[in-house]
Formats: sequence, C-alpha cells, structure tokens
Amino acid sequence: MHPACLPIHELEADCRFRFSRGSGPGGQHRNKVETLVTIEHIPTGLIAHAGEARNQNENRRAAMQRLRCVLAIGVRAPVELSRFQPSSVWMEYCRSQRLRISEGNEDFPALLAEAMDILAANDWDPALSAKCLNVSATQLVRLLSQYPPALGALNQELIARGRATRNRS
Repeated sequence: MHPACLPIHELEADCRFRFSRGSGPGGQHRNKVETLVTIEHIPTGLIAHAGEARNQNENRRAAMQRLRCVLAIGVRAPVELSRFQPSSVWMEYCRSQRLRISEGNEDFPALLAEAMDILAANDWDPALSAKCLNVSATQLVRLLSQYPPALGALNQELIARGRATRNRS
C-alpha cells in the first residue's frame, strides 16, 4: 500500500516529529509555545512542515496532510496495468468522468498517489492514464493542478521524455 494511502495512525508510526517555536505574527503566544511542527517520514526521508496556526494540534494535522501529499509525489508504487481497477476511494469521488475533491480533503493524497502511480505506469501519458482512471484528461490534470508540485512532476517527466508541454495556469 502506498504510504500516502495509509491510515494516519499507521503513517505516524513511520514518522519522526519535531516541535519548535515558530516565527512571525502571533505575538507572545507563538514565542512561548512550540507550535511549529516538522514531520519526517523515516523510510523515505521526506519532510513536511506546518506552523501557521497558533495551535500545535492544528499544525500537526496540516503537516500530516502535507506529508501525505509529498509522499504521493515522491513515492511510486508499481501498478500492473492489465489488472488495474480504480480504487473504491477513487470511485467515491468520480462521477460521470468528473472528479470532485479538494486539496484539503483527507482522501486527496490517496487520489493523488493513485493518479501519479498510473501516470508512471503509462509512461506519463495523461490521456492514457485518464482512460485507466475513468476520467477525462482534463479532470486528471485539474487534480494534479490542485497540488502544483504534482503538475510540476508531470511536466518534468514529459520534458525528460522529449514531449512538448503546454503552460497551464
């Protein structure tokens, strides 16, 4: 199972947490309390941070969501295309070839990881990958564009393969 798809408590078992004082607005509370959260996924060495909230628990949740997105981009799980079926989580958010999910949704990193794994299995071909996932290529690219590093990773792979890319905003 892809680490971005793991339940939070299982993923946390593979992580190292660091807490420190944040800088910036927030005044005395921010300077007295260690609200900045850094999470490192030990098996991969990938790191995420959060410190914008004045509450450590809020920052911890935000950092975990960010770590799951970083894992979705940075870790590839092998896919056997001949036997591939979109996951039940994917199908929950996909209706009539339209994918409806926001970046803040707890399931977003799992969908992002599934999309990136399928893209990698299809030699980074968005049209072919979208067909495997039962969405339009536009919907697939929109999913990636919600987390800009994902779209950047796709563009880097396309450039590495000598395929032209369009500037998307």
